[in-house]
Amino acid sequence: MKITKLKIDKHKHLENLEFDFTYPEDFHIKEKRGKPLDKICFIGQSGTGKTNLLELIYNDLFSILSIELDGENVWRKNGVLLSNYLQIFIENIKFESLRKDTYDLNILVNDKKLNYSQNNSTFPQSLFSNSNKVFFLKSSIISTKNINILNSNPLELKESIVDSNNTLNNTIEFDEEISPSIWYFILASVIDFHSNRYKKYNELIGKGLISDLTKFNKQVLEFLKENPNPLESLSKKFNPIFKKLGLQIDIDNTEYSIPIKNILKEEIIPVKDSSTGTKQILLTSLPLYFLDTQNTIILFDEPERSLYPDIQMELMDHYQNFAPEAQFIVATHSPFIAANFEPEERFILYFDKEGNVAVKRGKSPIGDDPNDMLTNDFGVNYINTYGQEKFQDYLELKQKMLFEKDEKLKKKYAQEVRELGDKYNF
Repeated sequence: MKITKLKIDKHKHLENLEFDFTYPEDFHIKEKRGKPLDKICFIGQSGTGKTNLLELIYNDLFSILSIELDGENVWRKNGVLLSNYLQIFIENIKFESLRKDTYDLNILVNDKKLNYSQNNSTFPQSLFSNSNKVFFLKSSIISTKNINILNSNPLELKESIVDSNNTLNNTIEFDEEISPSIWYFILASVIDFHSNRYKKYNELIGKGLISDLTKFNKQVLEFLKENPNPLESLSKKFNPIFKKLGLQIDIDNTEYSIPIKNILKEEIIPVKDSSTGTKQILLTSLPLYFLDTQNTIILFDEPERSLYPDIQMELMDHYQNFAPEAQFIVATHSPFIAANFEPEERFILYFDKEGNVAVKRGKSPIGDDPNDMLTNDFGVNYINTYGQEKFQDYLELKQKMLFEKDEKLKKKYAQEVRELGDKYNF
């Protein structure tokens, strides 16, 4: 499931906006031409509505995924309405809300219109299968409640969370109030491994094998061979980016579900005592790693929060490595994040001359220098007032040097030009 087009008639301060989420016919990768974008990046100054766009898309996908199907008839489960301003295309299915005050809805599948029914009974199937999902990673995800879950002992976590289900909804908002049962579902393989290992150790001790360490260790190794530690595969994907933070996943520690170790000091760091950036990476990456993200749209608000630029530069690769089949829709203020997107994948929101929000595609090529990205796509002069003054001094000194006839003064100006140029890299 991937969005291919979005049209907004009116939503809050957003009016008459259209987004084409497909690669253009002249795209440099021939195989992708006309196909849905793999990833989408919204950039623009504060107030243009980037977060509003993510919320709009999430709410309407939530509605769409609740639509049920019976032959050529459709029914919106629980009377859920699409937003009246939205027209959305998901691959071969087109949804269009017609009027503000009615349930009227156009649904076309392969250009064939389906009939809307007001039937109150449940129809046999959903329009989309349960494998189609939407995850919204919100900026409020770093919360004490969520951190306390990751900071818990896995065995205590298993005992404390009794309301977990075997299935998850196909739309989930990952914010400050994520249900503990969702975290339990995400961490189930880790929790179960710790629980089973604990039982095995007690069983071996009960048999008296603790007095024969050779036999004890042999039994433990056989158990581990049949029951691989899920942290081993997790660490292979996490550690490359954690290394930049001086951290790694410790696969042997049993105190925490996701134990983090300081590489230099060889010390376990409780998640609650880790940096905000570390918490951000953990809380947003774990759902993508442990949950099935095929046929999934992942909305992500400000992934750069509290992260140093060197990590921001690799962040999208990190997340796409966890969810390679998903379509990412990201809102960001970071030129380092934006540089991970093709210009055709970037949508720049800006205020036009009338003060209305307009949209245009990006200019800078993927991987461009962040300074060029700031100039070309963000429309920001990255040199502050003080730096601009120094650059003006630099230009004036060069002019003086060029026209000065006194050799002594000429050498003096030349020296000042070199010093200023070296200092500011002019």
